[in-house]
Amino acid sequence: MSFKNVSFSKEELARYNRHIIIPDFGLEAQQKLKAAKVLVIGSGGLGSPLLLYLAAAGVGTIGIVDFDVVDESNLQRQVLFGVDDVGKPKTEAARKRLQSINPFIQINTYNTQLTSQNALALISEYDVVADGTDNFPTRYLVNDACVLAGKPNVYASIFQFEGQVSVFNYTDKTGNTGPNYRDLYPTPPPPGLVPNCAEGGVLGVLPGIIGSLQANEVIKVITSIGEPLSGRFFVFDALTFETRILKITKRSDTPVIRELIDYEQFCGVKAVERKIKEITVEEFIRWQQSGEDIQVIDVREPAEYDEVNIGALLIPLATVTERAGEISRDKKVVVHCKMGGRSAKAIRELEDKFGFGNLYNLKGGITAYLQEANTVTNS
Repeated sequence: MSFKNVSFSKEELARYNRHIIIPDFGLEAQQKLKAAKVLVIGSGGLGSPLLLYLAAAGVGTIGIVDFDVVDESNLQRQVLFGVDDVGKPKTEAARKRLQSINPFIQINTYNTQLTSQNALALISEYDVVADGTDNFPTRYLVNDACVLAGKPNVYASIFQFEGQVSVFNYTDKTGNTGPNYRDLYPTPPPPGLVPNCAEGGVLGVLPGIIGSLQANEVIKVITSIGEPLSGRFFVFDALTFETRILKITKRSDTPVIRELIDYEQFCGVKAVERKIKEITVEEFIRWQQSGEDIQVIDVREPAEYDEVNIGALLIPLATVTERAGEISRDKKVVVHCKMGGRSAKAIRELEDKFGFGNLYNLKGGITAYLQEANTVTNS
């Protein structure tokens, strides 16, 4: 990354003045930012603040990989987007927003899924990669591609109230390369053990906190200021405001990465789940009140059902395929669990194996339903 010949217009110098006047940053660090090319994988919860701050900071070329469209449910935490962006490709909406923040930078968009076929070609074109994804197949793919391409991987993840940040595959000033993601997690967890944000939820402000810290690490890597989180794993708890930094070292048994593999097979889960039909609690209640002919299925465990239920037919998740015959095909069927994760999995199994086309997942599960019922009762 050559930066010595990078120059700035008067407008740019005025824009970046607060950076340039910092004694330990200065013009040279700002030149490095302008010369840098950063590839951001995902423009969602983490990608939103990450992209906003990288653009504002003056990173000269930013690449965005995302193939999703803006959904209304994204607006709770994906501050890059607004109501007018709903239904638009995220890459398109992101480019427009970032260019309005900083017209002096270049935005490259890739409206495609990152795969083993295109990852190396994309990543090789950039200096730094920032991983803002929320699934294990893509995290391992990004890590392995960065190792093969020799690129630093600035990693972050969020779930409910906890966030994590680290820098993998970073080569320091002495030429030593730090640990990569596989030194922390040699193999993925068993499928279904760790839910993602779509299943378990996330506090809306948390991606803003963690994504900003991720942007901070990208800037440190580019400019060589401070000490990047290489060999260190930062953990933040939003409820207690406690932080921990865990040390990561290279493992002698970490497998040597020689090629990109089938990461969905490796992790036992799909990188991108097929979308299913959903219904909000409000819509579900309207169906009930209007006398809509529906069947309601509860896929929680019997003990959970005994504690609280809404009169649904209990078919625990582990038994849905063997009891598929009890599920109607002639009417709308609303499937729920505690918060929506297990019911979504049940619907996918039933659709894939038996071709159901009349199943609706209750968003937020029985938890959201009971909260709405209490609100109506107390109003």
